[in-house]
Amino acid sequence: MATERYNAREVEARWQKVWNDKDVFVTQNDDPREKYYVLEMFPYPSGRIHMGHVRNYAMGDVVARYKRARGFNVLHPMGWDAFGMPAENAAMQNKVHPKDWTYENIAFMRGQLKIMGLSLDWSREFATCDVEYYTQQQRLFLKFLEAGLVYRKNAKVNWDPVDMTVLANEQVIDGRGWRSGALVEQRELTQWFFKITDYSEDLLEAIDTLDRWPEKVRLMQKNWIGKSEGLRVRFEFVTPAPTGDKTLEIFTTRPDTLFGASFMGLSPDHPVSAKLAETNPELQAFIEECRRIGTSAEAIETAEKKGFDTGLRVKHPLDASIELPVYVANFILMDYGTGAIFACPAHDQRDLDFARKYGLPVRPVVLPKDADPASFEIGNEAFTDDGTIFNSAFLDGLSIADAKETVAKKLEDTSIDGAPQGARQVNYRLRDWGISRQRYWGCPIPVIHCDGCGVVPEADTNLPVKLPDDINFDKPGNPLDRHATWRNTTCPKCGKTALRETDTMDTFVDSSWYFARFTEPRCDQPTNPEAANAWLPVDQYIGGIEHAILHLLYSRFFTRAMQKVSALDLKEPFKGLFTQGMVTHETYRAGEGANGRWVAPTEIRIEEVDGTRRATLIETGEPVTIGSIEKMSKSKKNTVDPTDIIETYGADTARWFVLSDSPPERDVIWTEEGVQGSWRFVQRVWRLIGDISEKTGVRRDAPAFSDKALELRRASHKTLAAVSRDIDGLGFNRAVARLYEYVNTIGKAVNEGLEASDMAWAVREAADFLAQMMAPMMPHLAEECWTVLGHTGLVSQTGWPDVDESLLVEDTITLPVQINGKKRGEITVANDASKEAIEAATLEAEFVIRVLEGKPPRKIIVVPQRIVNVVA
Repeated sequence: MATERYNAREVEARWQKVWNDKDVFVTQNDDPREKYYVLEMFPYPSGRIHMGHVRNYAMGDVVARYKRARGFNVLHPMGWDAFGMPAENAAMQNKVHPKDWTYENIAFMRGQLKIMGLSLDWSREFATCDVEYYTQQQRLFLKFLEAGLVYRKNAKVNWDPVDMTVLANEQVIDGRGWRSGALVEQRELTQWFFKITDYSEDLLEAIDTLDRWPEKVRLMQKNWIGKSEGLRVRFEFVTPAPTGDKTLEIFTTRPDTLFGASFMGLSPDHPVSAKLAETNPELQAFIEECRRIGTSAEAIETAEKKGFDTGLRVKHPLDASIELPVYVANFILMDYGTGAIFACPAHDQRDLDFARKYGLPVRPVVLPKDADPASFEIGNEAFTDDGTIFNSAFLDGLSIADAKETVAKKLEDTSIDGAPQGARQVNYRLRDWGISRQRYWGCPIPVIHCDGCGVVPEADTNLPVKLPDDINFDKPGNPLDRHATWRNTTCPKCGKTALRETDTMDTFVDSSWYFARFTEPRCDQPTNPEAANAWLPVDQYIGGIEHAILHLLYSRFFTRAMQKVSALDLKEPFKGLFTQGMVTHETYRAGEGANGRWVAPTEIRIEEVDGTRRATLIETGEPVTIGSIEKMSKSKKNTVDPTDIIETYGADTARWFVLSDSPPERDVIWTEEGVQGSWRFVQRVWRLIGDISEKTGVRRDAPAFSDKALELRRASHKTLAAVSRDIDGLGFNRAVARLYEYVNTIGKAVNEGLEASDMAWAVREAADFLAQMMAPMMPHLAEECWTVLGHTGLVSQTGWPDVDESLLVEDTITLPVQINGKKRGEITVANDASKEAIEAATLEAEFVIRVLEGKPPRKIIVVPQRIVNVVA
């Protein structure tokens, strides 16, 4: 046994079958134990799992297995975020139905995940494209509609005129459709929206209660909601605008900089812009150019700042003798504030870039600390820090805060046409969530368009509005628009002929409530409120930082909306959040430098020559350039197939490596050497456990322990306590490091001999602890070791061992000794040594005797448990 090599492939398949046959990880809702809900963000069924999945799900599995061992009733489910454009693209490219492509991928990926040995409750599995799931999503939509949380309006979208579909902002690249390459247009389409802005303040305030979320994620959420307190200001037109408006209203958070105003800016979609463009072809062409940028704030922010002088002028609200030109500008969004701004180039970078381009004045009005007002100028960078107001008439010398208040009061007291020229206002960056997508593979929006009744909710008894299977992608656009038998229906209100809504829901909707569905996934309503309230919030949610804004924000909104319609009774869905780092790998190029082609790790051979790593192609011997370490990606071919790794080394080795290499919130660098090191550790543990099994018996009553046996027992219980703290704190790499050290400690004890019964007992206890502590991380190896050690049950169903607190108390302590303020050495004394005993031990220390040279000290000061000071 001791020399037998550990066969991961055989062992892992056997234990997975045992777990499955015994339903070890199936969770019961009526279990009376304290609940613990651990959830990793569910995957999109792209076709294969990647190493990022392995790391993500290994972390969640450690938590789930550990919490089960600690006595919790653990919910650890798995599902599939299965709707979306990739399935439609596959349908067009490969002539396969999106449903077939999706479910084939799910079946393959499910098999990949199962060989990882994850302690998942597969009985709760669902895909968001399952009719049963999206039926309940449609039911939620109708409940939200009835509660006033859904509405319909015209909105700007990115329109691909070739593919004839709306594109998400991320699918617009350099102004072109990501797949067709066509110039994207901005169009007005009637869209469905969720009223997430109803909860702007609530979502913002509650962030401070999420104390188990990463601070960076909380900050990202706050910035996305973007609360700003400012002033609405009306600027009087010198001559009325062509719309008939006498004033131009703006919102600003910086009224303190009004005397630095250089120009006014209008969104291309502002009503004044549109009216002027009716009679000005050049302006109309400029607006069309603006619409090709895309609709995202990022695209608009990064585009070159351009404008069109309308010829209109407005009067300065604090000095009517100053007139400001009005431009249509490409960097102003219509849906923030009023769609118009006053521009202060000296103190806003966008405004400065624009002013420099068009030769407009740049007047600084905020003076940096210690700057000379006579010589202070703005170069190519706007000054946006704190300072004192100057160049601003009656505001000179005020702080920014005081200037804001002074301007607000003055404009509140100034009237134009009987209304105040200024009014305080709170704005939010957050916008209502547009969920309409002109695509087939998504959840159909359950509404009917009737010529007589208007827009009518589908009757609950008619749900689900099921996607038709008999569709094709031979033509661009949404196949639902062309499916006459599906689209034509009857109005549930009047019974006359009507049309179905052909838009489907944004796939973010699918992932905004799946965590609640897992609590009772076969329920004939969206949730069983009793089960949802019992399980939620999710105790530990794990996923990538890329979902830190939209997915989490939408889920937080959805929970509040579901509370409003009595589907559950809480606001925050995720109690604890952890965002893990990525899995990275070296990149390799064959050929000439940056123009070379990417090659995969499996295509190359790496050797070390004279201390330098050199790579060549296995097939041809051609030199390969070893590049930077980057996120694994198909485009750069620096991916590693988890299935290949598991088949070669086993799932436990892969899990151990991704948990051990670095703190879980940081990126992990995948290396063949690291994996081989993990594999060698697996083999070492197996040999050690076999050796112990042969040399010791099953633990029975504890004997009296010698100092040597007590030393090992202290190491065991200290390691157990530390590993428990590490897993509780998600410090998986620290737990791994402790177990490496622990194996060394056990191995040393075994090598020194187990003839004494107390040492055999202590080593057997250590071996049991090792198997139990490994079980969350390397569950198959742990089960095999547990069996070899003579246990009849499963380690997966065995409680976490108890720490003997008395063994954590040190018998001795080490105290530093200072002589005349300078540290000279240390003494070791009993933990409960008296002051007199410590003084005696100090005077007996060789380094003290040497320094004192036979003379008695003037004073010895003992600070208990900390330090000894000797005054010579």
